[in-house]
Amino acid sequence: MAVHFSKQEMSARRERLVAAMAAEGLDGLLLFAQESMYWLTGYDSFGFCFFQCLYVSIDGRTALLTRSADLRQAERTSNIRDIRIWKDGLGADPTQDLRTLLDDLAARGRLGVEYDSYGLTHYNGRRLEAALNPNVELIDASGLVPRLRAAKSPEELVFVREAARLSDLADRVAIQETRAGADEGTILAAMHSAIFAGGGDYPGNEFIIGSGGDALLCRYKAGRRKLDANDQITLEFAGVYRHYHAAIMRTHIVGAPRPLHPRYHAAARQALLACESEIRPGRTAGDVFAAHARVFDELGLSRHRLNACGYSLGAKFTPSWMDRPMFYEGADFAIDAGQLYFAHMILMDSETETAMCLGRTYLVEASGAKPLNGADLDLVVKSG
Repeated sequence: MAVHFSKQEMSARRERLVAAMAAEGLDGLLLFAQESMYWLTGYDSFGFCFFQCLYVSIDGRTALLTRSADLRQAERTSNIRDIRIWKDGLGADPTQDLRTLLDDLAARGRLGVEYDSYGLTHYNGRRLEAALNPNVELIDASGLVPRLRAAKSPEELVFVREAARLSDLADRVAIQETRAGADEGTILAAMHSAIFAGGGDYPGNEFIIGSGGDALLCRYKAGRRKLDANDQITLEFAGVYRHYHAAIMRTHIVGAPRPLHPRYHAAARQALLACESEIRPGRTAGDVFAAHARVFDELGLSRHRLNACGYSLGAKFTPSWMDRPMFYEGADFAIDAGQLYFAHMILMDSETETAMCLGRTYLVEASGAKPLNGADLDLVVKSG
């Protein structure tokens, strides 16, 4: 069995979840988020692109409904013993199979549902409600497991630190490969190679890479170019180990920096350190964003910044490694020890096509934020 954590760890997670369910007055829980299933049972699959559901009873029993392609996946990667298969076919409706599963297990009362999940489409959500009502009362419990996952255990932090180590390896080779005439594909390949060769995993989303005017993009896009003699390149990437992510974001310069590059880098560094001071127990996600906005706005850069400046990290699956909570205005999520955050300072000046980004991953300790990667915050300038 390929569960990556001890039996004691997995039992503790189940006990925490059952206690949280009881506090919410739930008689059971229908999990659709792959990261929730992974956290609770070790189940590791991208099969959530099809209908699948993990039922958790108030006494901690679990039962998985999935497709035949994921039967052995569940058997080999999880501690789930009750695995049911819904059959592919014309007119198949797995929500009816789920109803049968729940009837078999005498599931009644208030059932929490992870509605806010990539694993439950609106189409299947409507079928779910039609199949289960009025037998049970369905309650939106989308935030229940994410709240529990936010604080990382000592066993999880072993994987987090390994992810951070891999992110620094990828950062190093990216800098080595960045030069005039370098192909973006070569840089990207070197970064992935460092992570995979180091024992890492696929990231929850594509690495972001863009040079020239595309250095202003905050998302991956298809297509490659070669770096000019004077250029800029933005990279946002993550080291990944056992699905745990540690992210870094940086803009590097090739040749002569534009006059705005050093100014924007100094501002990004100042903002990052201001956010770092707010990432500590007793503060909120909104406090972190306020520090980011205050620095950039006081420097006259408000029109170049974004409306969010980071988010929680952990074990995540496609299509995104971003986790809850996010740093944005008014976010009231309480920061506490054991949580993991990626703070990114992003300046995108469309008028001059000047980009500057700086970000790294932090572990919250009792004394404050501890950087886990990206120790060197200096601007990277490659002369050629």
